[in-house]
Amino acid sequence: MNISEYKDVYVFVEQREGKIQNVAFELLGKARDLADSLNEKVVAVLPGYNIENHANELIAYGADAVICADDKELEHYNTEPYTQAVCQIINQRKPGIVLIGATTTGRDLGPRLSARLATGLTADCTKLEISENRELLMTRPAFGGNLMATILCSAHRPQMSTVRPGVMRSHEKDESRTGKTEKISINFDKSKFRVRIIKTVKEKKDMIDITEAKILISGGRGVGNEKGFDELRALAAAIGGKTEVSSSRAMVDAGVMEHARQVGQTGKTVRPSLYLACGISGAIQHLAGMEESEFIIAINKDKYAPIFQTADLGIVGDVHKIIPLLTERFAGK
Repeated sequence: MNISEYKDVYVFVEQREGKIQNVAFELLGKARDLADSLNEKVVAVLPGYNIENHANELIAYGADAVICADDKELEHYNTEPYTQAVCQIINQRKPGIVLIGATTTGRDLGPRLSARLATGLTADCTKLEISENRELLMTRPAFGGNLMATILCSAHRPQMSTVRPGVMRSHEKDESRTGKTEKISINFDKSKFRVRIIKTVKEKKDMIDITEAKILISGGRGVGNEKGFDELRALAAAIGGKTEVSSSRAMVDAGVMEHARQVGQTGKTVRPSLYLACGISGAIQHLAGMEESEFIIAINKDKYAPIFQTADLGIVGDVHKIIPLLTERFAGK
């Protein structure tokens, strides 16, 4: 492999039902930073069906070029067609770096690309930088989140990593940016298509995704049980707006909260305007999912809890006494 042939930073753009997912804009922002360090280009890879109209938006968020693989086979995500499409693009264009969102789609696609391209894949990265040798430094939690490991892929290309939604920041949309859009055809080997989508069933949810919440009230072991989380929900209702209730892994494991509400290394990464940590000790695995919040308030009866080292404001006291008082104040009682 002649590594010098590989250049530019490619971003896999995930779309669902024709809507570009936010993680794609976040990855374009990071790709822009990396490409500027290398003096290379950012290329957005957009597979789908009748989605070429999104190309200008991707350019506005940092792409220099958009490769649009438009085919009926790519209308909905299916492992084999998407893997073939992206593999063909990478083999033809030889990117130096490929970034993929660590969503359910990205976690399915990334390893298959890695295997077929015979290159490495660093999953769930929290930091991406360019070294003095122009290599991608991919940093991720290791050993249960107890340390951060920086991984290099020196002998193979492309250098690939997945990044969770909410970890990177998207750049401001710049409508004045210009770029090239190229629509290509994929030569599918349909004999390898073993799965087809017959029907899509959506779960109805009344709650906002916690990654989109402006205010998160998160509970840990100190909240205790369902009754304790009812107190947090009452506070969320009193505050109103995009305020949601989330939890640490301990309460998901206890069966009190569903996994979709979990913040942390094995849950979701969030960046709300306000994060209220109630009865959460502050293990590194949890901090990895919320430490980028704009303002953090911690409530814990243990004044030595590690969460206070990360919090902007700490309250030492019993959650079950403090939360009802806050609820009364917000409710105007």
